[in-house]
Amino acid sequence: MSENSIRWVGVAIDCLDAEAMARFYGGLLGFKAYEVGPRWAQLFDPSGGVHLNIQGEDRYEPPTWPEQPGEQAKMLHFEVEVDDLEGAIATALASGGTEAPWQPPDRNRDRIRIMLDPAGHPLCLFLRGE
Repeated sequence: MSENSIRWVGVAIDCLDAEAMARFYGGLLGFKAYEVGPRWAQLFDPSGGVHLNIQGEDRYEPPTWPEQPGEQAKMLHFEVEVDDLEGAIATALASGGTEAPWQPPDRNRDRIRIMLDPAGHPLCLFLRGE
């Protein structure tokens, strides 16, 4: 009996504009684009690890942040560890993201910041705990 090889290699996220999302995540994470078009993009971490696929969908509805009853909620979000929070925020903004207007009041803004990618997906930039 042979073993089935199963391994996670990446994640795909939906949006309206795959090119804008590829610019954002490529700029923020330093991923390299393998293929980029208005409907599909593939990004790879040059040092290995998981890759990111981005799929443009005409019916895409951005999530509401913070979540609200009856509104499209986020399905997942990225946790991005950084060495310099303010520098990472600046990189996210320069890459086409925005800082979420609402930040969780129980979180230390000097250690974690919620950003939104161009399609409205929230992601957390955070400093590692000491």
